Formats: sequence, C-alpha cells, structure tokens
Amino acid sequence: MLNALAEAAVDCAKKDGKLRARVEGKSGYGWVVVDCGDIVIHLFSPTQRDYYSLEKLWEKGRTLVRVQ
Repeated sequence: MLNALAEAAVDCAKKDGKLRARVEGKSGYGWVVVDCGDIVIHLFSPTQRDYYSLEKLWEKGRTLVRVQ
C-alpha cells in the first residue's frame, strides 16, 4: 500500500507541479519518503505511525492535510 501511495504522489508531482520526485525507503520497513524538493511526504504504516507517535509530537501544530 505504501508503494502505491508513493507512486501516486510522484505521478501527481510530475503531472500537476512538474516537480522532480524521488522515493526513499522501502514499504517493508513501514516508512517511505517522497522527496519533491521543497515538499517532503512521509508515508508510514500503521505500526510505524504508532511507534513514532508523530501526532503527539506535533499536537500543537496546525494540520494542513490529513489522509488515511
């Protein structure tokens, strides 16, 4: 599932924003990063998301987009 999300992000970046995008990491590790230059997209498996508890770390931050 992470690979499909990463591919979709890359396709959108290239099509809509004409950005260069590259994927780092492997879905088997539960964390994939899509690097579009000024925009970096982190994709986590549910297990890794629970482990890192990013929502707690950034709880005072403002959510711009949330996709589940």
